[in-house]
Amino acid sequence: MPTICYQDFNFRANTLKIINQANAIIEEYQRQGYDLTLRQLYYQFVSRDIIPNRQTEYKRLGSVINDGRLAGMIDWDAITDRTRNLASLAHWNTPASIIEACSLQFRYDKWDDQPNRIEVWIEKEALAGVFQRVCQDLDVPYFSCRGYTSQSEMWAASQRIIEYENAGQEPIILHFGDHDPSGIDMTRDITDRLKLFGCSVEVKRLALNMNQIEQYNPPPNPAKDTDSRFSDYAREHGEESWELDALEPNLLSGLVRSAVSTLRDADLWEEAVTREKQARQQIRYISDNYDQITAEASE
Repeated sequence: MPTICYQDFNFRANTLKIINQANAIIEEYQRQGYDLTLRQLYYQFVSRDIIPNRQTEYKRLGSVINDGRLAGMIDWDAITDRTRNLASLAHWNTPASIIEACSLQFRYDKWDDQPNRIEVWIEKEALAGVFQRVCQDLDVPYFSCRGYTSQSEMWAASQRIIEYENAGQEPIILHFGDHDPSGIDMTRDITDRLKLFGCSVEVKRLALNMNQIEQYNPPPNPAKDTDSRFSDYAREHGEESWELDALEPNLLSGLVRSAVSTLRDADLWEEAVTREKQARQQIRYISDNYDQITAEASE
């Protein structure tokens, strides 16, 4: 958790207060195992009535966080940009080390024997990190739609779903999106375009829904009246909208975990987990005895 000072600042008292409040929220999230995007941090400030929900306040908070990091007062690892990342290949020191890594990474497709086949689709790339941990823990594939899903990805998804159907499984998509004119419509769009490509799939919209807005009271934003879907949305929901980012990560994770546990056959899953553990032990044995095995093979 690096805090490194690159530049000196003479902060005002109200700016120092914001930095301290940001650090308190950051520490709270880190205790739960999460990092934050700037947008998520902003919504925590808004939901706690620290700042008003205005674009000018979002920009001001971003400026304070930037200066606080440069001043060595905010952890550089605490605020993440999930849309820009360096890609590289993995490297290993010895053949035995990659075999050891394989023992940890080896997985059967434990969904092969399940009656349902589940995928998690998220409207925003910035929230992929929130869903990554729970989806990997549950061995459920997840997908960032980045708004309306591209035609290429939608067609690829349809071919994947048709394979599930041909295997006798019931495909189910758990969809998460903003509660605004486009975010609501995206759930319909996914269903309709997959049907166009020849597959029938249940799309469950797990969030953000009006009952959750009433229960958790996330901060509202004005719905975009320039959106072509604004009129229909306003007639049903009014002129306010809400972003998925405003919900706590543990709440979003809990929605995924609850849905998957309901849709998954627990007995079949445990049988697959047992087989997987046995296979990992066999691979680990090869890693632990690599020198002996290779020596015997070379004789």
